[in-house]
Amino acid sequence: MIEKKMEQLGYPLPNARKPLYEYVPVVIHNNLAFVSGQLPRVSGQLKYCGKVGEEITIETAQEAARICIVNALTVLNYELGSLDKVKRIVKMTGFVNARHGFKDQSTVIDGASNLLVDIFGEKGQHARSAIGAGDLPGQSPVEIELIVATE
Repeated sequence: MIEKKMEQLGYPLPNARKPLYEYVPVVIHNNLAFVSGQLPRVSGQLKYCGKVGEEITIETAQEAARICIVNALTVLNYELGSLDKVKRIVKMTGFVNARHGFKDQSTVIDGASNLLVDIFGEKGQHARSAIGAGDLPGQSPVEIELIVATE
């Protein structure tokens, strides 16, 4: 069971929360789940704020990216009823709020990619974009969205 594996890895699923703004967290169409961008919120509050390469280190940003994945999987679990219905993580898009000239977006988003593989094994391997952003909501250092194949 995927939820149990996440607990063993130290990333238990929190309770799903209602979005703060006008969107739905997950849209499922033709067995693809499109997971809206997730921020590194813990208990409804951003755990980290700031630009990577200034206030936020690469290591902290990687942890923020892992929290984004936990939040994405939380809303996906709520929608599907179980993460065991995930057939494959198809695509991840990661946005990194970084100082001008920062070049390690891929290293930051590796925090999320590695966690997906740790959780799902081969099914967690995915296509990916790692994009530098001038700013993200609430000064979040990272935002991540997923496309997931489901049963």
